[in-house]
Amino acid sequence: MALRRSYRSVLFVPADRTDRVLSAPSRGADAIVADLEDAVAPDSKAGARTSLAELLVAGRVEGRVLVRVNAAGTPYIADDVAALAPAFGSLEALVLPMSSPDGVAELHRLLAAHDAPDDLAIVAIAETAAGILDARETAAASTRVTQMLFGPADLSAELGVTVTAEGTELAHARAHLVLASAAAGLLPPVDGPYLNVDDSAGLVGSVRVARTLGFGGKAAIHPAQLPAIHAEFAPDAATLDWAREVVAAAEAAAATGSGVARLADGTFVDEPITRRARALLAGAGA
Repeated sequence: MALRRSYRSVLFVPADRTDRVLSAPSRGADAIVADLEDAVAPDSKAGARTSLAELLVAGRVEGRVLVRVNAAGTPYIADDVAALAPAFGSLEALVLPMSSPDGVAELHRLLAAHDAPDDLAIVAIAETAAGILDARETAAASTRVTQMLFGPADLSAELGVTVTAEGTELAHARAHLVLASAAAGLLPPVDGPYLNVDDSAGLVGSVRVARTLGFGGKAAIHPAQLPAIHAEFAPDAATLDWAREVVAAAEAAAATGSGVARLADGTFVDEPITRRARALLAGAGA
């Protein structure tokens, strides 16, 4: 089974821009996603996948690296996987666009055919109406799937709605993906990028909506978006103090053989709340 690695932020960079691939890890994102799909024209895909694989094999790309391959069913995905095979040891995950149960199964077979290590994960992008509704089945299509990523651009075009910072037009889809991810035992999903890089207020609103709905992180298309993403997804001091109190109370209760603890304000907490508190502290390194 693939390792479960959470992402507070992922920075997408075109795979055919060697300069950006090499500089992206220094920009502060939790991980980078080298994009072989939308960011690379069809005539440039062969060269992009070859040059990217060479950089990875040579150990020139630092940090946590993911690659967005082309969608299942396209004439490109098999070549993407084959070219990246020598570099699997340098990758945390492959990101699959337009994901579906059949698409994930196809990528799983391709990885098996190239002897991919068991800890190489699949991050599946849900960006169509069918992809959202089938998210739980998509998650179950491979033991490599550890997380979903929400794709608002394609979905909004399919639904005929305009994307806003408030996110009300796609709140139902986001909420469904969060629920499906939890039901499938995946990590909380990553929200898709806010596409207006000059609208800092809109970005903050978009990140806040994602966090409130239960997303674990957000994608970025420009390094300037990362500070706002990190600020919104970082628990504040009061939240960390609450988590520490919960854990301390739970440990004290456990020492007496009780499964229910009581906080100083009289609130009772049980195991699910304690797990949440421990996760907050672990995520914050506290």
